[in-house]
Amino acid sequence: MSNTPSRKVLNRLLAIDWADDTAAFQHAPSRALLMREYLRRAALWAQSYKAERSWPFFDIAAHIDVTITTPLDVTEDLEQILKDLAPASLRTTCSGAVRWAALRDARPDLLEKFPDPYEPLLRMYERGGGFYLQEYLDLNGVMIPLRNVESNASTTPLVTLSPATLDALDGEGESTYFAKISDGYPRHSPRGIVRRRVDDDQTHDEAFTRNLRWEPTEYLKLYDLGHNDIDHVQITEIEAATFIETLTEKLAGPS
Repeated sequence: MSNTPSRKVLNRLLAIDWADDTAAFQHAPSRALLMREYLRRAALWAQSYKAERSWPFFDIAAHIDVTITTPLDVTEDLEQILKDLAPASLRTTCSGAVRWAALRDARPDLLEKFPDPYEPLLRMYERGGGFYLQEYLDLNGVMIPLRNVESNASTTPLVTLSPATLDALDGEGESTYFAKISDGYPRHSPRGIVRRRVDDDQTHDEAFTRNLRWEPTEYLKLYDLGHNDIDHVQITEIEAATFIETLTEKLAGPS
């Protein structure tokens, strides 16, 4: 059996529980972020290689080098996976990810242009399986709009695919994130972040602490009562991810 990059990607696909609805719901927020990041990266590659009509779920390697092949044992095992997967767009991306690994191995210079297009999608699959393409993208736990190539290519990048950071963005219910700001601590480098999570009509206010986890906080309630020496501003999930990743790296110190 080969031990090529394409085999390593195939092994990741083999390890996925495609019917794990529980994981899909538990990781709904991070899966949505990973799908959006895939759509962004795929849009950049599509624009670069005049493949806009094939976007969003397509075999990118085929648009770069039609001669690229994978080892026979990889091809045979991949076919066994694909026959049980639906929809067709899911099969296309799994096949595309395997072929992309082979192309990347032959052309390591490719990633100097844009980041790996399939890695966010692979990580999304590993966090709860696939998707269904309807009027919206249905990720079995969350639905997101598809939009078009141009709008996806211009979206803000997700700065990290770290499992720990992705886990920190998950949580039951709907979350709204805020950055605590003051002099010397602007939105892009805040004093800290908090979130208000609403689940089954219950509100949970949490701060991401130096313990690298969400812990209960009274900040938002106290702010509403007039204890507002430190201000805050609503931020996106991607901005929250950036703060979490930065804090994690800072506390980890030199490697």
